[in-house]
Amino acid sequence: MSITKESELEGMQKVSEAVAFALNKMVNHAQPGMTTKELDDYGAKILSEFGARSAPHLTYGFPGWTCISVDNEFCHGIPSEKRVLKEGDLINIDVSAELGGYWADNGSSFVVGNDINHHQKLVDASKEILRKAIHSIKGGVRISEIGSLIETEAKKRGYRVIKSLGGHGIGRSLHEQPDELLNFRNRFDQRRFKKNSVVAIETFISTTSTYTKELSDGWTLVGDRGGYMAQHEHTIVVTDGQPLVLTASNGIFD
Repeated sequence: MSITKESELEGMQKVSEAVAFALNKMVNHAQPGMTTKELDDYGAKILSEFGARSAPHLTYGFPGWTCISVDNEFCHGIPSEKRVLKEGDLINIDVSAELGGYWADNGSSFVVGNDINHHQKLVDASKEILRKAIHSIKGGVRISEIGSLIETEAKKRGYRVIKSLGGHGIGRSLHEQPDELLNFRNRFDQRRFKKNSVVAIETFISTTSTYTKELSDGWTLVGDRGGYMAQHEHTIVVTDGQPLVLTASNGIFD
């Protein structure tokens, strides 16, 4: 969507506050011994207190309120009573919701407890790359330039990007144009970011895989060549200068 009046910005700020607060609380609440279903229920309660509705559940009938992916699961992991978090697990939580006709999206990868499996370097790389990408976005910048930046920064650190996943426009629905804000340079993509547009920018930084494949549950994505992936995501408003990060309170840059 494009922000054309103050009421639209206020609507986006309210839903963004809800998803950001829920994500921050869920990340801090996660601990070894907890099931992903317990963590999902905790997030659902927070969203309901804001009056917000789970976007994946509402839009796609996703069997959970948030997406929680563990270790080799890259994204769209289904919360489960059978999946118990362990010390050192790499977790990704993606929280998106609707409130008052507006939609926002954010996500974070992190390590549960102590980093005994050495995932923190990957997590930090994803955060740093997202920060650089966001700070480089303004009206008129080519979308493919940001994709190129993300891929270049990943390679500098010895990682790859997932080419089958990307960010997207958002606002009046979960996925809007511009869609497929990919993490690599697509030389055929001549689109540019537009001032006042709302987009969800996200990284998909991988250790060994370049694409994903779907598991038999019909939702969960893993790497085509295995390994691990870290994702971080903010919903932003594009401006002539530094973007307005609507989900800044999720704390992923703290």
